[in-house]
Amino acid sequence: VAARETEMVPAMAQVMKAFEMPLDQVRVLIVGQDPYPTAGHAIGLSFAVAKDVKPLPRSLKNMMIELKDDLGKGVSSEGDLTRWVQQGVFLLNRHLTTDLSEPGAHSNLGWAQFTDRVIAVLNRQVGRNLVAILWGNQAQELKGALCDRTVITSAHPSPLSARRGFFGSKPYSNANAALVSAGLSPVDWSC
Repeated sequence: VAARETEMVPAMAQVMKAFEMPLDQVRVLIVGQDPYPTAGHAIGLSFAVAKDVKPLPRSLKNMMIELKDDLGKGVSSEGDLTRWVQQGVFLLNRHLTTDLSEPGAHSNLGWAQFTDRVIAVLNRQVGRNLVAILWGNQAQELKGALCDRTVITSAHPSPLSARRGFFGSKPYSNANAALVSAGLSPVDWSC
């Protein structure tokens, strides 16, 4: 019996998409677990999807609900977060790939060691002005590597945990308050 070849997400050309932003331009770091395992969803930026993806993945939908509740702004029904990226928000997954239909499938491929190094370089490049938003246990494993930085933590926005500490955590206004406190302009989180 021939082994079945598994499709990886995101597409190879998008695996390093987050790194199109120079690290010295990063102001806010948002860490996800791994790419969406649904065909057509993963685009190489944590939590983001292409404009035409409908319905939104549930984690992203919960992020939009919290954004509206936190800042009182209307939000788009699209999952395109490139507006955030253009303002220095680094959307990094802890693991940059997974198998289609199998979340966490590449957690043992060394991506965590790679992203640990990215965080170390980011710390050196940005310094104390970096604001990190860590949602869920896997992202919060990075907290120790972000000492002397503003670190905002809560439950993950997934449907399984959003009501256990993500909703009401006000990550967007808290990140902006930290940026302003450091003398930097806030992020316009509207999408």
